[in-house]
Amino acid sequence: MANEPGYACKRAPNERCVAQYLGRLSGPLLDRFDLVVDVPSVLAADLMTPPAREGSAEAAARVAAARKIQLARYAELGLDSVVCNAGAPASVIEEIAEADASGLALLRDAAERLRLSARGYHRVLKLARTLADLDGDGQTGRAHIAEALSYRGAPDRAAAAA
Repeated sequence: MANEPGYACKRAPNERCVAQYLGRLSGPLLDRFDLVVDVPSVLAADLMTPPAREGSAEAAARVAAARKIQLARYAELGLDSVVCNAGAPASVIEEIAEADASGLALLRDAAERLRLSARGYHRVLKLARTLADLDGDGQTGRAHIAEALSYRGAPDRAAAAA
């Protein structure tokens, strides 16, 4: 909202206010957010566009299928207390993510460029595995890892990694 036309910070230029606000948040706190998505205001023109190709019912069905896959995956591993990728231990997620070589190379490069902590690295892997489950893919691909990285926060940081 702060970067949208028509909004202005009373103390300084918008970019400076945003930077000061974000500077108050610690890295370890930000590391705990899996998804950071900018949601701009809805414009009148947006309301007139055709509806999305996938409706809520279809999305809900994909989510239910992905959850079923994850539940079965962890039950098979004897981890009955883990019901989804987000709750998986780091050592297990590295094993089950089954990322392809180009995906792992992207993640390695991104971890260095974005200075991802171990927690951040594993959170990206968990999210990428979830995205692969939503797509019905058995292997986590480069596209899944790139999308997971894009949700890490500032788009310029994610773009710098890819």
